[in-house]
Amino acid sequence: MSMQCYSIRQTDPAVNLALEEVLFQRLGPGFPGCFLLWQNGPSVIVGRHQNAWEEVDRAWLAERGVPVVRRNTGGGAVYHDLGNLNFSFMEYAPERSRVDFARYLEPVCAALARLGVTARLTGRNDLEAGGRKISGSAQSLRGGRVLHHGTLLVDLDFEDMVAALSVDPEKYRSKGVASVRARVTNICECWRPGSTMEELRAALAACCAPGSVPRDVSEDALREAERLAEAKYRTWEWNFGRSPAFSERRRQRFPWGLVDVLLDVRKGIIESCRIHGDFFAAADVGELEARLAGVRDEPQALEEALRGVDWEACFSGCDAEVMQNFFTHG
Repeated sequence: MSMQCYSIRQTDPAVNLALEEVLFQRLGPGFPGCFLLWQNGPSVIVGRHQNAWEEVDRAWLAERGVPVVRRNTGGGAVYHDLGNLNFSFMEYAPERSRVDFARYLEPVCAALARLGVTARLTGRNDLEAGGRKISGSAQSLRGGRVLHHGTLLVDLDFEDMVAALSVDPEKYRSKGVASVRARVTNICECWRPGSTMEELRAALAACCAPGSVPRDVSEDALREAERLAEAKYRTWEWNFGRSPAFSERRRQRFPWGLVDVLLDVRKGIIESCRIHGDFFAAADVGELEARLAGVRDEPQALEEALRGVDWEACFSGCDAEVMQNFFTHG
C-alpha cells in the first residue's frame, strides 16, 4: 500500500470525522491513499446504521457534556477519550467490492509487535492480545473508495465507557465494569515497560505508511472539515434524526452482526423503513429501505419487492437465503 501519513492533533470528534470524509472524497487516481492517526476527546461514536437512542445513556452524557457523533461506517457504538489512538486507512481502489479487514489490520499488528504486543485478528473486525480485545474496526466501500478505521485501546477509562454506553445484553452479561474488563484490555497493560503513546504513533506510521513522513493536514482541508462538521456532524438530524418512530420491529443477531428493522406500517402498507445494527455493508442500505416503502407487509409482496437484492453487499458475511427469509417472514 502506498500511503501518505497524516498526524492529527486536534481532538474534536465532529471535526475529525468530517476531516475523514473530506479526505475520503478527495481520493482518486491522483490522490490514491492516506493513513491518519488521531484522537478524540470524551465522546460516543455510533455506527452509520445504528439507532443512536438505544446505544447511549443520554442522561449520563448530558450531565458531562459528552457528545454523540455518528460516523459513516457500520459497526457498533464505541466510547472514545484521549486514552484511545484512532487510525484510518483510505484507498482509491475501484476494483475492490468486498470488505477486507486483514489487509489493514496486519500492518497494525506489526506496529504493535514493535512495542512488544502480540496481537491477532479475531472475529470479523477485532484485534486481541492475550485473549482480550484491544481494538475494533469498521470499513466502508463507496464509489471506488475504501475507508477502514479503528480505535486502539491504549489507556481507556473503562468505567466511563460502561457508563456512557447502553451495553447490548447480547454482548455482555451485565453493565458492570468487571464484565467488560473480562474481555477487553488496554495496550498499556501489554506493551514493553516504558512505552509511550508517541512511540505507538511512530510505529504505526512506519508500518502502515512506510516511507512516508507524518505531516499535518492542509489548512484548506481543515477549513472544509470545520464547515462539514457544523453542517452535518454536530447536527441532531445526522446524529439522532435517523432513528424514527416505528410500529413493527424485526431484530436478530447473526454471527456477522445485529440487524434491527423498524417498519412504519399503516393499514397493512409499509410507509417507511429504517435498518439499524452493527453490521457492515458494501452497498447503501438506504436503497434496501426504499424498496420496502409502499409494499404490503406480507411475505409474498415482500418477496417480490426484494427479488434480486445483493444480500452480501448489504450485509457483509451474511447467508443470502437466511436474510431473504428474515426480511420476508420476520
